[in-house]
Amino acid sequence: MPRGRYSLHDPHDHTPLAEEHFHCAPGPSGWRYVSQLTSPEGEHRGSVDLALDDIGRPIRLELHAGGWQVRGAALDGVTWVRTDPSGIEAQEGNVPAHAFTGTSPAFLVATARLLRLTPSAAATRVRLVALTDPVLAPRTVDQSWALIDREAHATDNGPLLVDEYQVTALDTGERHTVHIAGDVVLSAPGIELEDLQTPPSTFDRPDR
Repeated sequence: MPRGRYSLHDPHDHTPLAEEHFHCAPGPSGWRYVSQLTSPEGEHRGSVDLALDDIGRPIRLELHAGGWQVRGAALDGVTWVRTDPSGIEAQEGNVPAHAFTGTSPAFLVATARLLRLTPSAAATRVRLVALTDPVLAPRTVDQSWALIDREAHATDNGPLLVDEYQVTALDTGERHTVHIAGDVVLSAPGIELEDLQTPPSTFDRPDR
């Protein structure tokens, strides 16, 4: 069960935003990621609880940030309920999309699990619902993902496969690179892996 800590910062000016303390694990029905976020001052900022089925679809998502809450799942596309800090107002949403995304590294791993790309495959288009901080406002985005390299790195526990993805925002054309080993994000814009107490777990790849 990998557990550790990410630091999150503004990808443009590198202003520290939060630390995300996480643990995640594969299971017989898929994969689950749970985390708690703290501000740079050490105050509780939110939480993430994401569970995927065995083909990478979100079967349960619960996010908390700034008093706001979102619960969602893959249902007729993706469906969610967003509740305000008072707990009185609740808004339902549904979009013909594949999954969710957001600032947590969990969503990068989740998208990689969903797409299951190979280095020889063409870039794949994916539609996601982005839940943006600080109020978890939903926004539909289209991205293109391509697995451009896969390298094996020797470790005490055997070779560790690191995948390098090129992710393109189709509305702006902006591109960035994401490195993932199993179910841990090694690097991505705005994300740094600061501590990892156990090795990454792997998941079934289509080329195995």
